[in-house]
Formats: sequence, structure tokens, C-alpha cells
Amino acid sequence: MKQAEIIHKEQPAELTCPISKTGQKSFKTWAKRFGWIGFFFFLIKGIIWLAVLFAAKGILD
Repeated sequence: MKQAEIIHKEQPAELTCPISKTGQKSFKTWAKRFGWIGFFFFLIKGIIWLAVLFAAKGILD
């Protein structure tokens, strides 16, 4: 068999999404929650670092 014939036979007839509609919905909800949690985590972390640096500057002066 020629290579072109082999490639043609290996491809599926129809491509479908492996995630169902309900799975997509729950994934989007999970991603949004994770996004908000990540945002607040790094916001609080940044504020803490600023406070630590401000305190260190006060101690060293």
C-alpha cells in the first residue's frame, strides 16, 4: 500500500469533542473559580511582601 492510502484509512470519519456539554460547563465554572482564587492569592501575597519590605526598611533606618 502507498503511504497516502494508509494515512487516508487511519483518519476517523467524524471528529467529536471528547468533553460533553455538561463537562464543558463544569470546567468553565471550575476555571473561573480557580482564576478568582489565584487572583486573590497573588494580590494578598503581593500586599504581604510590600508590608514586609516596608517593615524591613523601618527597622534598618
